Amino acid sequence: MPNPKRRHSQQRSAKRRTHYKAVADTLSTDSATGEVHLRHRAHWVENKLYYKGKVVLEKQSNAK
Repeated sequence: MPNPKRRHSQQRSAKRRTHYKAVADTLSTDSATGEVHLRHRAHWVENKLYYKGKVVLEKQSNAK
């Protein structure tokens, strides 16, 4: 494995790390349910999976 030939200074390391920032996730409100969810993600509401305001999947109960 390649290794650095010389030590990098603290300033150089800090300059590189300035671009590692925490970014808040984007939230959206579903038009059908009014539920707040992560953008571009499906979300569950009352045993139904919604994506883009439409029901994609309904959870079936396993009661016998």
